[in-house]
Amino acid sequence: MTPPQVSVVIPTHNRSTLLALTLRSVLWQEDVSLEAIVVDDGSIAGAVQAVSGLDDPRVRLIRNKSAQGVSSARNRGIDESHGDWIAFLDDDDLWAPRKLAAQLKAAAESRCSWVYAGVVKIDERNEIMGGKPPPLPRKLIERLPRWNLVPGGCSGVVVTREALASAGGFDPGLVNLADWDLWIRLGRNGPPACAPDPLVAYRYHSGQASLNVALILEEADRLDGRYGHRIDRGALHHYLAHRCLVAGRPLGTVEHWVRAALRGQARPVATDVAGMLRARVRRRLPLPQRPDPHAAWRTSAMGWLSTVQDHTGS
Repeated sequence: MTPPQVSVVIPTHNRSTLLALTLRSVLWQEDVSLEAIVVDDGSIAGAVQAVSGLDDPRVRLIRNKSAQGVSSARNRGIDESHGDWIAFLDDDDLWAPRKLAAQLKAAAESRCSWVYAGVVKIDERNEIMGGKPPPLPRKLIERLPRWNLVPGGCSGVVVTREALASAGGFDPGLVNLADWDLWIRLGRNGPPACAPDPLVAYRYHSGQASLNVALILEEADRLDGRYGHRIDRGALHHYLAHRCLVAGRPLGTVEHWVRAALRGQARPVATDVAGMLRARVRRRLPLPQRPDPHAAWRTSAMGWLSTVQDHTGS
């Protein structure tokens, strides 16, 4: 039996509804042979039904009787995979139909062993909340030891089996920053390529592990200096301020804005605050809309996002 080009590793835990939609966006990938390995990390129920309901031999379900953690689940999926390329996808995110094909093309043209993609942010209704074109590879690799510029968490990265074996898998002791830790190690062996179109939809919702601010700070302390570089604390707190803002935690937002400003992020924080004030005033006064340089880029994802929803029959 010919092995697939790409093995897609999807860890899941008690998210059967979102998982079903995520899997649909994997199975509609164009011009790529693939397998999808769903690692059910001790779910109470649901993953079996989500997979069996698809009735597609490309999808395999592996079950951990008890939760081992998302990094261990991903590592188990890697161990069970057969493709020359490994793609990672969280169980609540979505892919455009040309996502994998575009990344494999970018890899072939650049001769790189790992590839990231453009990402839009969506809410629980699959509506676009934000996003902008991804950074160029040279900027990303320069910043990577101090801050993670790879968009979309794990859901936007594809890597060769050989490069992944050389770098090592995910650190089982990390949750939120396990992807950054792995990207640093991949980057030490060679730069990535980029498929710059918005090919991934990264979902924001109340059940995300990335809302656990205390855990993120704890893991940041563990990564600080691990590879000979100090992490950018200003960028970290700016990120946490945004996560608190999305989660409706105003006190946390202000706290991390202040901490970010004190660590060199005063200009980005000022931009955030100004944007919020403009939005509030605009709700009361007919102010002209400022041009958004990334609006057209985000809008280009609306077509495939609406199609994946229709494709599921939802």
